[in-house]
Amino acid sequence: MLGGVLAAVSVAALGTAVRAVADAAESAEPEEIRLQPLSQRSVMLAADGSRLAALYREENREVVPLAEVPQVVIDTVLAIEDEDFYEHEGMNVRATLRALLANVSAGDVQQGGSTITQQLVKNALLTPEQDVERKAQEAVLALRLEDQMSKDRILERYLNTVYFGNSAYGLQAAAEVYFGVDVQQLGQPEAAFLAGLVRDPVGYDPFAAPDAAQDRLELVVDRLVTVGQIDEEEAAAIAEMPIPSEPRNGELLPKPKDYFVEEVTRLLLADPRMGESESERYNTVFRGGLTIRTTLDRRLQGIAEEAVASTLPDTGGQFTAALVSVQPGTGAVRALVGGPGFEQAKYNIATQGVGQQPGSSFKPFVLATVLEQGLSPQSSIDGRGPCQFPNPDGIPDPYEAENFEGSAGGVVTLAEATHRSVNCAYVRLGLIAGLEEVAATAARMGITTPLDPVLSLPLGSKEVRPLDMAAAYATFAADGMHFPPYLVEEVLDEQGKVLFGGTAPGERAISEATARMATDVMSGVVSGGTATAARFPDGRPAARQDRHHLGLQRRLVRRLRPPAGHGGVDGIPGGQRPHAQRRWHPRDRRLLPGADLAGVHGPGSGRRAHRGVPACASFRSGGVPPPTRRGVGAAAQ
Repeated sequence: MLGGVLAAVSVAALGTAVRAVADAAESAEPEEIRLQPLSQRSVMLAADGSRLAALYREENREVVPLAEVPQVVIDTVLAIEDEDFYEHEGMNVRATLRALLANVSAGDVQQGGSTITQQLVKNALLTPEQDVERKAQEAVLALRLEDQMSKDRILERYLNTVYFGNSAYGLQAAAEVYFGVDVQQLGQPEAAFLAGLVRDPVGYDPFAAPDAAQDRLELVVDRLVTVGQIDEEEAAAIAEMPIPSEPRNGELLPKPKDYFVEEVTRLLLADPRMGESESERYNTVFRGGLTIRTTLDRRLQGIAEEAVASTLPDTGGQFTAALVSVQPGTGAVRALVGGPGFEQAKYNIATQGVGQQPGSSFKPFVLATVLEQGLSPQSSIDGRGPCQFPNPDGIPDPYEAENFEGSAGGVVTLAEATHRSVNCAYVRLGLIAGLEEVAATAARMGITTPLDPVLSLPLGSKEVRPLDMAAAYATFAADGMHFPPYLVEEVLDEQGKVLFGGTAPGERAISEATARMATDVMSGVVSGGTATAARFPDGRPAARQDRHHLGLQRRLVRRLRPPAGHGGVDGIPGGQRPHAQRRWHPRDRRLLPGADLAGVHGPGSGRRAHRGVPACASFRSGGVPPPTRRGVGAAAQ
């Protein structure tokens, strides 16, 4: 009796609401309904087109055209949510009345009654309140929307809007999260499960409430049998299907969890081309549906990560490492490892901060400067040590330096001073060149950190970043042309239109002759200098400087640095240490299958560095080095 009275009252209220809808529709001036663009995840791709990461925050969504949605999925969703979708004009009074009576009889909300058009309007334009006035407004807007958009367009928008739980918005994301497939691969069992989530994606979450999800699936199956979409045999098979128990989109949608992806994201969020304000850039990157094509070579990245992981000693965090691969002739960063492991340390020492002291890896910039000024590799320089220099504006005064193991040195050629890494010779050479000129040469070649013209600058006392060092050594390999390092080839919007892309033009940093002479000199560091442990077993030529173990070859530059403040370990120069050899050859061979191994030749040879192959720098450091006082540099070889 009470249920009948409540039903009558509810029906009366419904009638009033329907009349209000009709009056409002007739009296209101038609206004175009503008649905805001849907938030879409951005996708980051490697150089080969494979997916590196999906960038999103609250909403994981990829919009798909209705034509790509299997018909069985469309039919299943309509059977559960709006059987008469293609028949009504936006509001189904009969369905609303049926739902109202069912809810009153049950004493709870068992059926929604809203059409797909009403649901779309409610989600896109209205607040979630459930009262007669809001339902009337919902109906008016639904009627107007049906006048503006075709049924197919409304259904497409709905299927891309609806929330399926676990951050999955739209069918594509739902197919990935629950089944690990694209929407085109969904069949009847998957369609039944997903259609059941629409009503209450949180309450029917299979990961959190598997029993409720199973019960809901059985109700959906019964409904599909009732409308004749499946038979009893198919229903039994679907009901026995195990429901998803964990997210399946890990491979399809890898999360940002490495240094390269995080660096690209950081750069985009700071790029004014993404928007004028921080919030605009955030929305563009995480909600704009961008396709971000990067320079990453997956094979080189894997080798780089293995190199760092397999050779970095376990010292309780005292050591860290970075490795960068830069392609000469373009500046494309092909691999990047910014620390001992992204899960352990997310700070990227390859690209951020003030950098680390490069030690003797800085000497080639001094060499390049004097070669540009007219000296030759056979020019003589006083390398006697220990050596002392007036330093009236610095600390200490005078500045003193010594050669490795207290070597007395002597008068040597520039080539010999480089091969033996004679510190006193290079301090004097820096003064001959002009310390400001040395700093300017390094800057033109790619060093971006400040380089104060202190006496210890030639010995690498001023901090630089590994990315800069890789780019600068790639300048040697590119015959003196510097190309700024970059990680993003191009960025496309959600429509596939290129927002920006292309490489920056190269600039002449040093002459071709200087680049080739310097490279030829550096190759002697490996063949007979302080980096003999880094020679290739097959005898191929290479160019290399110590301290950071930054070596140059036509196809590869590697860089490795010992603990901060130490020129060597147990009296052994860095390039002669066993770990330098381990980090140099084996992976070089894997990085260079079928490569031209003739090395980099000097001027007049007619041989040029390859433009299409990467140069690589690896870096190793123990903790954070102490600040360097003016005129004081770490010992270098």
